[in-house]
Amino acid sequence: MHFDTTHLQALQTPCYLYDTELLARTLDTIHAEARQHDNYHVHYAIKANSNPDVLRQIAAAGLGADCVSGGEIRAAIDAGFPAREIAFAGVGKADWEITLALRVGIGMFNVESIEELDVIQQLATDLDMRARVSFRINPDVGAHTHAHITTGRAEDKFGIAKEDMVAVLRRAQAMTHIDVVGLHFHIGSQLLEMDDFAALCSRINELQEVLDAEGIAVPNINVGGGLGIDYEQPDLHPVPDFHAYFSTFANGLQLRPNQQLHFELGRAVVAQMGTLLTRVLYVKHGHERQFVIVDAGMTELIRPALYGALHQINNLSADASREPAVTYDIVGPICESSDVFARDYVLPQTCRGDLLAIRSAGAYGETMASTYNCRPLPTAHLIQ
Repeated sequence: MHFDTTHLQALQTPCYLYDTELLARTLDTIHAEARQHDNYHVHYAIKANSNPDVLRQIAAAGLGADCVSGGEIRAAIDAGFPAREIAFAGVGKADWEITLALRVGIGMFNVESIEELDVIQQLATDLDMRARVSFRINPDVGAHTHAHITTGRAEDKFGIAKEDMVAVLRRAQAMTHIDVVGLHFHIGSQLLEMDDFAALCSRINELQEVLDAEGIAVPNINVGGGLGIDYEQPDLHPVPDFHAYFSTFANGLQLRPNQQLHFELGRAVVAQMGTLLTRVLYVKHGHERQFVIVDAGMTELIRPALYGALHQINNLSADASREPAVTYDIVGPICESSDVFARDYVLPQTCRGDLLAIRSAGAYGETMASTYNCRPLPTAHLIQ
């Protein structure tokens, strides 16, 4: 990403910068790879970034939407996503959210429990409508990622145990206002090893054999998302390896005739196009450590505090004459000891007023921002 520091100096920080050209290039790559398979359907996971301008660009590119709340369904509709291309997931769908989804005519509910199924049946009956449901099955497949974003193990809160799959499908088939349209899976986020997705393919193949033996056919398989990005070297890998990702499923899944395959990608679509711009307030020289104190904090980007996530950080104000390089702790102003972006991080000599770019912040950045400490929410600016 190229930064025009002259223009950026005028911006009030902290704020987000979204590279619309990189987003367009990422979307073009997704289309080029997915269209090689005529039964692939890509939905964008709105939880990653729900900025209205970003949503409109993604909707215009023809992706569907993956939503996890009624608010996200409204945001998707407002941005131009067709209701029929919306999948609605989440373990705790409220009655009003289910009713909203039924009324706008979403493509499918990703149902995560028998109890939820019963509520959808009742609400659909009350409205005299039919609900299209896809059951989220917990495949009990581990993934190489942070424990907080692993979702496919037996002890995780998500989904229906694979041992209960047939019983749940039979129950749904007997319901008056339910149409069973598929199975849904998701094993975690920020996955970079294709072996994780290959393991999911193997488990889905096993479960489909169980369905075949029971005489049950489903028209859709949804494998969720989870493809990660390169946080360490964003400029070397600005667009994730979608070819390897889609090919893993093409080679590993044994789909039935006419079965459609759905993906729900979030981070891989938007993470690299986003940067959190922050200004240095102070450089504090301690006896043992030096601190760069910036005006952004965990209220703008919570990932480092929540996951111990590391983002590349660039000093946009430093030129080649800034010597020597210095090791800093880069911290925010929030009254929490966990409000740290990086420890022992090497930057060019840094001064009060310098602009820092915290990279790869387009996913789970602005969308997770808070007003803790009565701080205002960050603004966002589109750049090309």
